Amino acid sequence: MKRPASAEIPDAPGAYLFRDAHGQVTYVGKAKSLRKRVVTYFNKDLAPRTRAMVEASDRVEWIVVDSEVAALFLEYGLIKEHLPRFNIRLRDDKSYPYLAITRFDEWPRARVMRGAKKPGVQYFGPYAHAYAIRNTLDLLLKSLPIRTCSDTVFRRHQLKDRPCIEYEIERCSAPCVGYVDPVTYAEHVDGLAQVLTGSADDLISRLEGRMREASDRLEYERAARIRDHIRDVRKAVARQEVVSDRPEDFDLIAMDGDDLETSVLVLKVRNGRVVGRLGSIIDKVEDVTPGRIMAAVLRDLYGEASPSPPPLVLVEAQPPEDEPWSDLLSRRRGSRVVIRTPRRGPKRRLMQTAKTNAAEAFVRHRMRRRSDHNARARDLRSLQTVLTLPEPPLRIEAYDISTIQGRHTVGSMVVLEDGLPRRSHYRRFRIRKVEGQDDFASMEEVVRRRFTAYLADLDKPASERGKFSYPPSLVLIDGGPGQIGRAVEVLDHLDLDIPVAGLAKRMEEVYVPGQPEPIVIPRDQPALHLLQRVRDEAHRFALMYHRQIRGKRMIDSILDDVDGIGPARKKALIREFGSVKQLRKADVDRLAGVVPLRVAENLYDTLHGRA
Repeated sequence: MKRPASAEIPDAPGAYLFRDAHGQVTYVGKAKSLRKRVVTYFNKDLAPRTRAMVEASDRVEWIVVDSEVAALFLEYGLIKEHLPRFNIRLRDDKSYPYLAITRFDEWPRARVMRGAKKPGVQYFGPYAHAYAIRNTLDLLLKSLPIRTCSDTVFRRHQLKDRPCIEYEIERCSAPCVGYVDPVTYAEHVDGLAQVLTGSADDLISRLEGRMREASDRLEYERAARIRDHIRDVRKAVARQEVVSDRPEDFDLIAMDGDDLETSVLVLKVRNGRVVGRLGSIIDKVEDVTPGRIMAAVLRDLYGEASPSPPPLVLVEAQPPEDEPWSDLLSRRRGSRVVIRTPRRGPKRRLMQTAKTNAAEAFVRHRMRRRSDHNARARDLRSLQTVLTLPEPPLRIEAYDISTIQGRHTVGSMVVLEDGLPRRSHYRRFRIRKVEGQDDFASMEEVVRRRFTAYLADLDKPASERGKFSYPPSLVLIDGGPGQIGRAVEVLDHLDLDIPVAGLAKRMEEVYVPGQPEPIVIPRDQPALHLLQRVRDEAHRFALMYHRQIRGKRMIDSILDDVDGIGPARKKALIREFGSVKQLRKADVDRLAGVVPLRVAENLYDTLHGRA
């Protein structure tokens, strides 16, 4: 990569992006002075991993902002958008379950949620296991009976004007049929939120007052039920580990690892009790200090879509002094946030305990990772040898066609990077130009569309390129010489030099261009297992899309004959039921949960041949 002239780089705060020859962002950083920071990447004494990043890059770009805090926000946004492979990122954090209350609903519900945070939802956790959330809810719903049903079930029982079984077993107050007023229901929701944040004293006091009132009125059965509710609330609170003798809120971040990876453990403490844990692994692609790692953790942990930070964050290592993390987190919270390293006392002992847990998690991860990484490297080397490729195929794209007698023909493209599925890069194609059943022509159309899009992306600015802009190391075709020949013709016509191979289903023989005889790979070879795995994934993905289109066409043909069903109602029915089979299973009441009752009756009669 050519070094930019120092005079061209602004001496101002901002973010910089390294890109490879295909325009993919490989690394994003931020600096108080872009000039002073960027030129350091062209020194001779770079660390090995930093040098690998620079060598993998083709150019560097930068964006100037007006402050260091703005640079931090910009860096976070760019990393989130581009997911550069050389940046430090928390991994596996989205797999942890949270207990969520959907505050945006008229009647909020409690549910287990994973993945990206949504606006209008209050999250508690994360928890190590989903069953821990459900056990906690089981204890609390009889005392705080809020709904846990889906919106579809809720609307269905509204139409029926009859509550579900959850009301009968006293786990819901039945807002769907008006058995509870909004004020009382809001008290139940707020009480559940209090317990989940470790502050149940007010709720217990209210329940004790109601218990005494019932006892004074000689309503002993009601008083006994309230007593049992108090016991359940206390039991749920007792499950939360007490780590402070004061009702304080803070997050604690501990780390352990080696030169390549770091294990991070985050404890969320509210009112002196641990209400959530988050464990994750960080890939250290470049040589960084513990402070830089901690800065990356703070960036991902308290990003824009995450809950706001507590007033105190305890860290094992302070982030770099020239990065205003305290100001940034204070801005996110709306009040002062202190970042501190505990030196003595209970918090220091808690930090040591958390570090021990992080070290144990790291050992378990390395044992799993070593086995998995070695196996994938072995498979890729084996495939390189069998196909005589110049290098291991780090990116494999596999293609398949799915059709039934030439109808609803579709194609699929699945991607393996470093032996692992890259599902965000999967693509599916509806065949447009082929009439009837012609697998060869269908494969030709799919390959041409994919690589024409790749070449078109190369002419765009790097920031506007899509996910077709990265070429594969190997194209794998599900089929024999005919399908391979069409794919090779397309690549030759587009002047692309990409290895191609085909795996025929019948004898699991591998065909490559220019060789009349197939390659027979012994069945115990890792290369064959890898090819079978990616071929089967392409077949599964194509078949799933084909069934989806076929089912949608069948639904369309039936729904078009029903009076009262237009495009909006058709879309709602398809989203709710998905297939004709599921529509036929539904009774009139369930259909009426999506469309008006009169239309539901017409649809039911049509589905069952009564129209």
